[in-house]
Amino acid sequence: MIDDIKKRALHRARILEGQLRGVEKMIEDEAYCVDIITQTLAIQKSLGSLNKLLVENHLRTHVSHMFDEGGEMREKAVDELLAVFELQQNRGA
Repeated sequence: MIDDIKKRALHRARILEGQLRGVEKMIEDEAYCVDIITQTLAIQKSLGSLNKLLVENHLRTHVSHMFDEGGEMREKAVDELLAVFELQQNRGA
């Protein structure tokens, strides 16, 4: 993993961990539902940012190597990215 991307991804993961703990506490404390939803929507946005970093890393490392190899490896890279894109679309994000 590219060092800078790894550092940023870990930072985002730690933020997400804190946000999830916050939601857990909000639920335990029976916080106002709209406040909990607001927080879970923020978590979804944070997950999107983390996914973007992971895709960037994958493109800059694995995909570039797979494209350099060509042939079957290139096709595998395309298939992986299409599967991720389809998964993202099916989840409504």
